[in-house]
Amino acid sequence: MPKKPVISNRTLVHRSRLFTIESMDLTFSNGEKRNYERLVRGYNGGAVLIIPMLDDQTVLLIREYSAGVDRYELGLPKGKIDAGETVLAAANRELKEEVGYGAKSLQPLLSLTLAPSYFDHDINIIVAQDLYPEKLEGDEPEPLEVIPWKLSNIQGLLATGECTEARSIAALYMARDYLST
Repeated sequence: MPKKPVISNRTLVHRSRLFTIESMDLTFSNGEKRNYERLVRGYNGGAVLIIPMLDDQTVLLIREYSAGVDRYELGLPKGKIDAGETVLAAANRELKEEVGYGAKSLQPLLSLTLAPSYFDHDINIIVAQDLYPEKLEGDEPEPLEVIPWKLSNIQGLLATGECTEARSIAALYMARDYLST
């Protein structure tokens, strides 16, 4: 494995309510120098993405507005881990807020990054099973529509054009494989 570059300078480029852009001056092991910019998360807790299984065959998706692409998307519930909260507690809270269920069984699968060359962000993928109805008030601006979908029909979901988020797609395939063993 190559030696990590040396960071000689970090500069705050811009900070908004949600994002911090940082400029980094790097020197690589071969002497090459480069300047990189990245988005740095504004909190330290990380995030969770939950695969809520209503039964052995059915996953619960949510439809919510996605400002980045200016349309409604079908995907999996997700959110940040609050200060002092464990990964599993955050997953169960987000599940209750966004889907209206809690889970008696929460199984971590993997942690994924999103555009690691540019974005300091990772998300913990959690399978939620043995669901029970429980609703918590969330921070969503409108009620989220919950859509049951057969996990065996991921291709059909993708064909709708309503599910394009790579993290949700990867997590659905991972859950399908995990649950089939």
